Amino acid sequence: MDILRIATAGSVDDGKSTLIGRLLYETNSITGDKIEALEAASKRKGLNFLDLSLLTDGLIAEREQGITIDVAHIYFSTPKRKYIIADTPGHFEYTRNMVTGASNTSVSIILIDARNGVVEQTKRHFYISSMLRVKNIIVAVNKMDLVNYSQERFEEIRNDFSKLAEQVSFEGQKIEFIPISSLYGENLVKKSEETPWYEGNSLLETLEELDNQVNPISHLPARFPVQVVIRPKTEEFHDYRGYAGKIASGSFLVGDLVEALPSGQISKIKTIEKFGKNLEIAHARESVVITLENDIDISRGNMIVKVGQQPEAKKELEAKVCWLDSHALKIGKTYLLQHGINRVKAKVTSLNSMIDIKNMTLNNEPSHEGGLKLNEIGWISIKTASPIYADKYNENPTNGAFILIDEMSNSTVGVGFVE
Repeated sequence: MDILRIATAGSVDDGKSTLIGRLLYETNSITGDKIEALEAASKRKGLNFLDLSLLTDGLIAEREQGITIDVAHIYFSTPKRKYIIADTPGHFEYTRNMVTGASNTSVSIILIDARNGVVEQTKRHFYISSMLRVKNIIVAVNKMDLVNYSQERFEEIRNDFSKLAEQVSFEGQKIEFIPISSLYGENLVKKSEETPWYEGNSLLETLEELDNQVNPISHLPARFPVQVVIRPKTEEFHDYRGYAGKIASGSFLVGDLVEALPSGQISKIKTIEKFGKNLEIAHARESVVITLENDIDISRGNMIVKVGQQPEAKKELEAKVCWLDSHALKIGKTYLLQHGINRVKAKVTSLNSMIDIKNMTLNNEPSHEGGLKLNEIGWISIKTASPIYADKYNENPTNGAFILIDEMSNSTVGVGFVE
């Protein structure tokens, strides 16, 4: 049974937590004792209905304020497939949590309050989902009960979002629109009688039918970042030298001619081992140990690639960056750039342009003094102290992203995508 990874996004109080809670409730994914606790918690809040949002808002501050602050991962399943939902915050100040929540998903569900329509946070979340190359977007127009399930209002929102998609969407991205009411469960697991004019599937039916192979990273160039060099130094394994890690993309076969980066030394794969078993082939996302026919210079942070598929060594690169820190990006400042498990010193040499999310316009003459501020997105130039072996993000997302770390605070201040 395959696993579909989903991220929810939307503005504050658009009903993300309630939607997820309703999905759990309708798919019988909640135990009896949790339902009893939910009923008691709802009564304590003075509600005469079951507040399903409490299922996902686990922090005390979240329950007190009625908002989502942190990313919560929720698991449920149907007879067809398993689901992992990242319930991400809607507040502007927590947009960085939305970036991390959506970074490893196949589907993004963007909620829109039917009363408010497309707002700035809608644009921001859709832009980030597209930036992260999320190919399946489901626009759930929520709280339709508050606009009397108006088809006219739904079509108006659909048209507004479609105009936005013309500016932001990339080739191959699929966008679907569903009118829902999270509070009453309309069009969530089955078609609603309240929207006879809607001809599409319910939300769950749409999720059930989605092709999960939206990003076939096994067919991308082979990349194997080395995490650990295994040298047992026992009598039985006196000459054993294995390289452990997780295959980032592509696949490796026993007998493949490979190159170790940055040394450039070449060898052949002797064995591929996983949990004590020998494999003939290993694919992306598998954690394995690779041994080579020759003892060559490889250490933690190096990368093993197939000969003929080598990425370019980059000491100067252009990247799109989403800034995650309350302290603005400073031109000329040195940060730590972490690409995979490899960490190097890097200096931001220029801020080339910025995107104005509110108006969806590009500013090609940004102020270098102000830099990028929290949740702003821009294009920068970077110089690194030593080369990194990154692909362009739109060609190989698993090897094209990096994070910037402040040397003093050790905080992650930005996430970047190699152009």
